[in-house]
Amino acid sequence: MRKICLTLPTNRACAPVIADLGREAAHAAAHFDVEVHLLILDSAEPAAFAEHARAARTAVGTPNVVVHHLGEAAQRVFLRQVIQRSRLPKPELLLDLMLPAAPSYGACTNRAFLIASALGCVSVHRRDSDSGYQVVGDTTVFPIHHELTSLGKRAGDAGSGVTETALDPAHADKPVVLVGSSFIGELSVDISEIHDLDPGVYHDVVSLWAPADRSQDDKRALVEESFKGAGTEPFTEDHAVLTLVDPMRVDMCNISFHQVHERVPLPPATDTIGSDYFLLHVVYNGTLPGVLHNRNIVNFYTGERRTDPGFLAYQTRFTKFFLSMLYLNHVYAELAREGAGLLDARNGVRAARVAELVRSSTRLDTAENEARLDVIERSYRGLGGRYAEFAATLPARRARLIDEARQDMEDFALLIESWAALVRASAATSVPRVDGHAPELDH
Repeated sequence: MRKICLTLPTNRACAPVIADLGREAAHAAAHFDVEVHLLILDSAEPAAFAEHARAARTAVGTPNVVVHHLGEAAQRVFLRQVIQRSRLPKPELLLDLMLPAAPSYGACTNRAFLIASALGCVSVHRRDSDSGYQVVGDTTVFPIHHELTSLGKRAGDAGSGVTETALDPAHADKPVVLVGSSFIGELSVDISEIHDLDPGVYHDVVSLWAPADRSQDDKRALVEESFKGAGTEPFTEDHAVLTLVDPMRVDMCNISFHQVHERVPLPPATDTIGSDYFLLHVVYNGTLPGVLHNRNIVNFYTGERRTDPGFLAYQTRFTKFFLSMLYLNHVYAELAREGAGLLDARNGVRAARVAELVRSSTRLDTAENEARLDVIERSYRGLGGRYAEFAATLPARRARLIDEARQDMEDFALLIESWAALVRASAATSVPRVDGHAPELDH
């Protein structure tokens, strides 16, 4: 029986989502020969944490489901032990990259990767706290069904579990390292209001995530498909394709990884939307097989980001996303040029080469990011209201934001170079049984 990790990182109240996650774990355990480690990495405030513990408790006792509900205190204990065991230099910096004080989409998933390794799990299946599952009649549409059907198989043997094969036979001996889908419902980033206020401004802002030298037609096409996921059409029947999965077709709320997450981590950038999508590009450009299915998650917005403090924080994360693209677009282009050369003789990702590409990006001229901030400031001033208020904060923060975007990539290169040692050390480290708030639900 193989062990798998179904994980939910959260810093907000989401007890109903956790209860649903327990039901997905039960479905996996009932239909596949797996032991499901349900891992909740919880940074929520104490009252919400207690609600989460009660929701997680409903899954305790489910056959072949093991529940781990870890607060930041327990995560920190685990990470300190892993870093100490790894004997890597700069241990305090590594701890900060793995568990930063500010929100980090990549760091929370990296913690799940290491804890999954410590638990002996062969795959990681990630969901998000602001999403839910589609329901057809009395049946909940759990993505893990497709994930466990194909993940980890030799690609040449995975055809029987999918509807369609669109994979070159040259990749048949490679493993299926990614199975994922997207979402329906609201945009993956909360920018619909910008479009409603001024579609022209929406285009100008969203197109900032394209490389600066892209044509206007390319930018229009990118804007048209950005952040929309699978649209709004609900699930009716299964369709799964064995292919090289386009990163634009999947979302990190609906993803699973085999093997590749133990080679390369995610960028640990703080307060940066989209910083957790890096592995999708490694898999795609490295010609590693995956399965794209249509059990799309339902995306929804939480109320916090509509408050004034939440709005300011969210727009900062959105701005930092655009600044990160100076570096990530460069790295993605280099990954594409490498192609199958990113893989070693056993079809594993050559992490050292990925680290080299990331580090080389930090030498790029930042003029492109200066221009991005000019567009954001001008566009948001024109929108007025809270957008203009946000724009007014940018001049004083401009230099720091640009420096942080470059430093984030320096830190990422360091983490990639350290990752193999951290993964090895995690495999020899026990997962804490105390979460920092209450006894951990590990039964």
